[in-house]
Amino acid sequence: MEVNFTRRHFLHFAAGAGAIISPLPVSRLLLGQVPPGVQVPTSLPEPVTPYTRRSTVALVKGEDRRKNIIEALTAIDDQIKPLLKRKKYAIIKPNNVSTTNQLAATHADAIRGILDYLAPRFKGPVVIAESSAGDTMEGFKNFKYDQVAAEYKSRNVSLVDLNTEGKYEVIPLLSADLHVEPVRLAARLLDPDALIICAAILKTHNVCVATLSMKNMTLGAPLHSPRGVTPRWNDKRKYHGGIRQTHYNMMLTAQKMAPFWGVTVIDGYEGMEGNGPSSGTPVPSRVAIASTDYIAADRVGVECMGINPLWMAGLQYCWQVGIGQYDIGKIDIRGEQIANVRREYRLHKDIERQLQWMGPLTDIPVKLG
Repeated sequence: MEVNFTRRHFLHFAAGAGAIISPLPVSRLLLGQVPPGVQVPTSLPEPVTPYTRRSTVALVKGEDRRKNIIEALTAIDDQIKPLLKRKKYAIIKPNNVSTTNQLAATHADAIRGILDYLAPRFKGPVVIAESSAGDTMEGFKNFKYDQVAAEYKSRNVSLVDLNTEGKYEVIPLLSADLHVEPVRLAARLLDPDALIICAAILKTHNVCVATLSMKNMTLGAPLHSPRGVTPRWNDKRKYHGGIRQTHYNMMLTAQKMAPFWGVTVIDGYEGMEGNGPSSGTPVPSRVAIASTDYIAADRVGVECMGINPLWMAGLQYCWQVGIGQYDIGKIDIRGEQIANVRREYRLHKDIERQLQWMGPLTDIPVKLG
């Protein structure tokens, strides 16, 4: 579909390219997906709580998924080791938005790579924990996580369905009507004794443009009722009240969870483009990204996907309130250069609607996803 992207918009975008610090390819694809009348931002918004520290992100490219994960984590070993000393056990939080489509879910070899990294460095037990939108344990079986747990039996690896475990803490969100409503977050993901390891994926998304570390954690924490329990309830749906509320509510959730986050590793061996997060097609990016700063890792991930980082509302909100570093000029990258691995991912068919968060507020918020 052709969109009337005016010369004025193009010049406005181009004039601010330097403010983004890391210039992106200005292709017809990207320009053509900006909704008419939407003013394209050219620089990061003003922070409320400035994040002044520099962050480090490892970026690895290779032809072996498991090896990529190990090498990315090893590249920031100096930053992970101090965290390991303070923790009693580790939690690996995969992305199982689908329990049947492997492309949409964290691969077993990515989890093996994490366990291989931990083996000589950490002797505590490891829990693979998820709150899938579907049947969590069914997903674990389909993606062979049970086989992984058996392989690492000596390391005391276990599988936990956070929905069935049913332990939670409550935080307030904004509803579609801009009222306060409660949401139940998995208590295990707020455990100060646990090293929280996010095992994310490079994927496009039907609401948030792309889903990486922050999205995996904040939408993986809300619970829903276990199978067979009545009345049925699903707190994940509370994040889909409107396109602005989704981003803001993710930020509120990240504020609660970020003090407990340890390290994230994003598996981009085979990313997803198009109609993510569940129905897209594969992209052989062959990369892995790791950091103790989830927001910085996601900034590098977005760059690797060829997506304008200023389109990512939730990540910018997190940066504005001091959760992590989103300014690429203040991120030190170890390993590959972004320019050498960048691929332009085809975005979701609803991208024009997703980007309406940048435009004027309407009476009825856009509901996506």
